[in-house]
This record gives sequence, structure tokens and C-alpha cells, in this order.
Amino acid sequence: MRYAAMCVVVIVMMVLFGGTAFAAQSMLVEQVAKGCDKEITTFCKDVTPGEGRVLACLYAHGDKLSGKCEYALYDAAAQLERVINVLAYLANECRDDLKNFCSDIKPGGGRLIQCIDKNSDKVGSRCKQALKDNGLK
Repeated sequence: MRYAAMCVVVIVMMVLFGGTAFAAQSMLVEQVAKGCDKEITTFCKDVTPGEGRVLACLYAHGDKLSGKCEYALYDAAAQLERVINVLAYLANECRDDLKNFCSDIKPGGGRLIQCIDKNSDKVGSRCKQALKDNGLK
């Protein structure tokens, strides 16, 4: 049951962030692909990659996954959770600054962080601290 919940989290996160320029995404995909290589080759070889289809295939064969694959999925889910928490923290602490200085900027591709950088002299102390706390300043 724990595996099922973990796999659903990974699938949901990959679908949600599938279309964004998300730096950690390719690293996590490679990590899961490496850890689950045997299972992907055995059970999912005919699945077209993208939009969470390979993860859905792994989920469908969850009772046959090796410990290595289960760990790769678990670790990817844990890393995604950390990234989501950082993004939520930044969004909360920089909400007013994003609204005031970057409301016309389309999210993705680092454009919002560039906007915050461009307006760094006007950005509030909470946002500046949040950026610093997460190594973005």
C-alpha cells in the first residue's frame, strides 16, 4: 500500500510539472530510469514515454518491482516533495513581490526568478530571506 501511494505521488508530480522547465525533473527521470531499468525493459518496453505513462506502467506492475526500483521511485518522490515544499515556501514569502513586480511575467523557464532579480532593490525582506534560505541568492 505504501508503494501505491508513493507511485501515485510520483505520477501526479510528473504530470503536474511535465510541461515546465523544471531543473530537477530530468535528473529524477534518469534516476528512476536507471533504478528501474530491468522493470522498464521487461514490463514497459512498448510504452511510449511521456505524460507519466512509464510510471503508470510501473505502478501496474508494482507487485513485481525489485527493491532497487522501489527505492528509486521512493527517493524520486521524496526529492519532488522537497522541491514542492521549497516552491511553496518561495511562493508564500514572495507572493506580494511577484504580484507587484512580476504579474505580467509568464511562469516557467526561470522567468519569475529573473523578474525578482531584476527588481531586487524593491523586493521585500521576507522574499529576499526565502531566496537566500534556498540558495537562490
